[in-house]
Amino acid sequence: MDKLIITAAICGAEVTKEQNPNVPYTVEEIVREAKSAVDAGAAIVHLHVREDDGTPTQSHVRFQECTEAILKACPNVILIPSTGGAVGMTPDERLDSTNTNPVPEMATLDCGTCNFGDDIFDNTMPTMRAFGKRMLEKGIKPEYECFEMGHLDTILTMARKGEVPGAPMQFNFVLGVPGCIPATVDNLCWLVNKIPAGSTWTATGIGRHAFTLAAPAIAMGGNVRVGFEDNLYLERGVLAKSNGELVDKVVRMAKLLGRQVATSDEAREILSLNKR
Repeated sequence: MDKLIITAAICGAEVTKEQNPNVPYTVEEIVREAKSAVDAGAAIVHLHVREDDGTPTQSHVRFQECTEAILKACPNVILIPSTGGAVGMTPDERLDSTNTNPVPEMATLDCGTCNFGDDIFDNTMPTMRAFGKRMLEKGIKPEYECFEMGHLDTILTMARKGEVPGAPMQFNFVLGVPGCIPATVDNLCWLVNKIPAGSTWTATGIGRHAFTLAAPAIAMGGNVRVGFEDNLYLERGVLAKSNGELVDKVVRMAKLLGRQVATSDEAREILSLNKR
């Protein structure tokens, strides 16, 4: 079994300081949270960025600023910028996060339209083809974000047609978003059993499911994502003081389950990325 890759989704586009005062907005706060996660054991930082007032943005200028600052503090971390952005952004806005220099090693690619609480997260086939084309042209490895069962079949069909990068593929199964697939072990197993041989996968449990989904993912040989984007609490009623606290909890779970945690370079090897 490979070592466990932990991803920290440090701020997202929707959570606010009103919900947890430790949610980062400014460049300095984003660096602080990235470093807390990496120091605790995260090999990857999944990156959204904000304006100083908390407004989500996909501006490559802001991504460039945050990326450079994070890499100065955490020189070897893998960064996965979001191309999901925030609900309501245009595809061109969302793709701007891939226009940094250097080109990102990885980026997310959302695999279909779905309900997202009271909103609709719009990912049409033309949008996904455009995102796939961008990643093929720039040599960016996608992390395929699946929020529904059908998303997996959709992206596998696109890969067979050469519309998005193919094997070896990395999937992130995001379970528990209101309106999408529930966060159950049965659903996680169904998804994992359908991916191509040689693929890698990560489990993301939303809200109260963050750690109840992390445990089976660790035991099954998958990887885990936690962070303020997905869950603001260390345990019921206890707000996390940092992303590092959330990562540390996963590290302790892995130790109890007999799984070693991967460094960023070990994660690059597991994910078939080129070393920087």
